Amino acid sequence: MRAIQIDRFGTPDILDVVEVPEPELGRGSGEVLIRTVATSINPVDDKTRDGAIGEGAPPLPMTLGWDLAGVVVDGGSTGLRPGERVIAMSHQLSTGRGTWADLVVLPAQAVAPAPRSVSLSEAATLPLPGLTALQTLDWLAVEPGERLLIAGAAGAVGGLALQIARARGVEVDALVSREAQVAFARDHGAGLVTTDRDALRDRHYDAVFDTFGAFVTEAVTDGGRYASVATQAGPVPDLSSRGVRTTVNQVREDGAGLTELSELVDQGSLRLRVHAAFSLHDVRAAHARFRQGGLSGKITLLF
Repeated sequence: MRAIQIDRFGTPDILDVVEVPEPELGRGSGEVLIRTVATSINPVDDKTRDGAIGEGAPPLPMTLGWDLAGVVVDGGSTGLRPGERVIAMSHQLSTGRGTWADLVVLPAQAVAPAPRSVSLSEAATLPLPGLTALQTLDWLAVEPGERLLIAGAAGAVGGLALQIARARGVEVDALVSREAQVAFARDHGAGLVTTDRDALRDRHYDAVFDTFGAFVTEAVTDGGRYASVATQAGPVPDLSSRGVRTTVNQVREDGAGLTELSELVDQGSLRLRVHAAFSLHDVRAAHARFRQGGLSGKITLLF
């Protein structure tokens, strides 16, 4: 079968489509064999290929990829039936199970029904950024009527977090990086939308969701919560003197969370964005486009 692998670190030119043995399903292991229809590129994939992860990366050669949208081939003992459309996220760095392959074996707990109202190419944009958004919002425990600030509210994670929070009845303001993103945040329910961090009111927000290391810590109210997902930016400054709880959230495999996200998509509360779709044989061009930035959605790979 085909897989997109690297045998060294470097630029997108090192990405190759290679033939590898088909994975075996462990009987009675709670695993599922899935045929990949689509996947997508995330920042972690770019960093892994580039060698920026360092000692935390799986051994070479490695199959890349975290996101998966496809069809069950063999559900084993899990109850999933052949032909079911599913989505999944594999924590590739910790498990070495990359999703950029024709066939992928994953634990059933990481798998969920795909949204019925969108294509599998669109569904492939959801798992990693969607779970990052959902799990971080759950940690922040924002409730209806509370005020939430999202820094980076037009990005892959921030754009989904904005929509999930609005679906939960939370008041959301947005900090975005450029004027071209203002309309997106407003169209998806944000109140105040600005590119200027100085326009944010000090100690105004019950919770702050920081997607890129903005560290707008003065915006959170005393006794509030501040969560970052920008691991490369380092820890959130210590705000304990103000009673503010902080975290740098790490995404985890979560089939139940994916099921919740799929339902939000089918309810119309969550709109997915594909900037461009590439064939797996054009993976180098797909990565080059990803690295250019200025995307209006995610880059997907079609198998």
